[in-house]
Amino acid sequence: MPMNLESVGAVSEPGQRSWNSKDALIYALGVGAGQTDPTGFELEFTTENSQDTPQRVLPTFPVIIGMGAGAMPSFGEINWAMLVHGEQSIEVFGEIPAEGTVESVTKIVGIYDKGSGALAVMETESKYVDSGKPAFKVRMGAFIRGEGGFGDSRGPELVPRVKAPDRAPDEEVTYATRADQALLYRLSGDRNPLHSDPAFAALAGFPKPILHGLCTYGVTGRALLHTFCGSDPSRFKGMDARFSKPVMPGDVLTVRMWHDGDGSAIFQTVTQDGTVVIDNGKLTYS
Repeated sequence: MPMNLESVGAVSEPGQRSWNSKDALIYALGVGAGQTDPTGFELEFTTENSQDTPQRVLPTFPVIIGMGAGAMPSFGEINWAMLVHGEQSIEVFGEIPAEGTVESVTKIVGIYDKGSGALAVMETESKYVDSGKPAFKVRMGAFIRGEGGFGDSRGPELVPRVKAPDRAPDEEVTYATRADQALLYRLSGDRNPLHSDPAFAALAGFPKPILHGLCTYGVTGRALLHTFCGSDPSRFKGMDARFSKPVMPGDVLTVRMWHDGDGSAIFQTVTQDGTVVIDNGKLTYS
């Protein structure tokens, strides 16, 4: 089932996406906020009516509200059971409000032959409807297993990736995921049965449903936010990463972080047995 290389450069019609306080709260809980200390320092992300604690939104929330608005041309007739998240980046232009509406346009920026599969990269730019100001930019790479070998990659050259330094991390944060983490995260909108249906997961070659890559991304983003931004979302500017291995609900995730000069850090995320599940990570912050 060939990839549609002619779709590269195609742009969607503008589409709108709205969210409210509840959507932001469910997302925060879905990526583990408040899990270890429900009344602690993450209360501003998990409640909307706590005394002297106005609700704030996790800066990785654009992976939910920054994609999917406006119909996109197909990038190929594919087996959706073979699609996994390959890479993800976000750029945030200011703190995200607890409710709002954005208008978004998505472009297919490239389709690349990666040998064992194909990588289709899409980029979405969003602006606030009420002010017209830029809100965020989201870039997503979908890796379709078994669709490589066509030998005719199209799109701009992929940006060279950062690598973790060959030394001990400067910072580490560990979070355990829950056995039902995928069931909770899917309430934010990603109802792909790969993360909930054992039969579908088996068809895709997994022993059981796997955790959403974007859930692991959000868990990692929390560690970066608290370590480098003083838990202040307004200081979080951008996050880029590649998904290297699947995560199972219940895995324990450790985010390894290295300082990389003013306003920049390198990171990777590993499971309890040391398997790297997020790699080539870079954070920008103020």
